Amino acid sequence: MSADDASLYAYIESLLEADAYREHPLYPALEQLYRSHCGQRKRLERLLSIADGYQQFTRDEMREVQQQYERQLRRERKLSRISDHYQELMRESNRELHAASTLDPLTGLANRRKIAEYLKQAACRAHHDAATFSVVMVDVDHFKSINDKYGHETGDRILIELAAIMRQALRTRDLCGRWGGEEFLLLLHDCSLAQARQLVDRLLARIREPRFTAGEEALALTVSAGIAEYRLDESYQNTVNRADLALFQAKRDGRDCYRVPV
Repeated sequence: MSADDASLYAYIESLLEADAYREHPLYPALEQLYRSHCGQRKRLERLLSIADGYQQFTRDEMREVQQQYERQLRRERKLSRISDHYQELMRESNRELHAASTLDPLTGLANRRKIAEYLKQAACRAHHDAATFSVVMVDVDHFKSINDKYGHETGDRILIELAAIMRQALRTRDLCGRWGGEEFLLLLHDCSLAQARQLVDRLLARIREPRFTAGEEALALTVSAGIAEYRLDESYQNTVNRADLALFQAKRDGRDCYRVPV
């Protein structure tokens, strides 16, 4: 209530309390009007109080809802981060599983399973595009003697170094994989038997170079190889078998050489 309103109310109340005005003809009307106005003012004040209380309640309710929303949002963001991290772990696990299923853990080369996939693709391409490819089976000579004399750690290191040499000797489109033990398979795309002979000649010469050691002792390492060119009337498994038979012949002929199927 303003100061003017308070002064007016005080003046009216003083008039109504004065005995001199009780007989005035307007006194009853003024008193009734004043009492009615005071009642309405009290009701209005109660309504305003209720409205203020409701607004405060609404503000408190909205504040609580906002806080709940923010808490929920923080939880969802946390769950999202956890989910993203979990998905990344799953992707990493899948990559590791894929690598474990397709790569040789010692040399990092394609393993036998992956080689078979590449051979199948190469055979399909040969039939579709009339392309050719050759398969080379490579085996380390006297590898068991190296393991027996110098230990398996030295043998493993030699296989790793040999894998690196063969990868460097191949063209970028070719594949070098570990077939098993000390045996490797080379898949030479768009490569005839004559071209494969030249590549294997260079490869055997590079391997003969004195580069392998056991402690301070130099090791003379050689490999034997069998080469077979894919034929359209055979499966890629038969091509591998022919290269393997040629490798066996190279072993029988004294090692450190290559042979082709008769």
